[in-house]
Amino acid sequence: MDPVQYLKYIVGLLIVLGLIALITLLARRFGMVPRASRDPSAPKRLAVSDVMSIDAKRRLVLVKRDDREHLLLLGPEHDVVVERNISVNENAEQGDVKNA
Repeated sequence: MDPVQYLKYIVGLLIVLGLIALITLLARRFGMVPRASRDPSAPKRLAVSDVMSIDAKRRLVLVKRDDREHLLLLGPEHDVVVERNISVNENAEQGDVKNA
């Protein structure tokens, strides 16, 4: 293959990538991509408290919602709720006992 053919392939690839980027920008601009909106003045109700890697594919995630925490095991095949409705006050008391 001569260098002219390589140049044609590279130009074609750049054109295709440019079209994909243009379509993505237009889709975002005209509201075709759903977005989660939240009132900035409202208090935050959801947060990730802690993340721990178990191995290369699985993680334990502690998610806080209002005054409760939920322990999730996230993996490639499925996700499992390990423990739910953990009171934040109970965690603070247990932390104090461990540190004493």
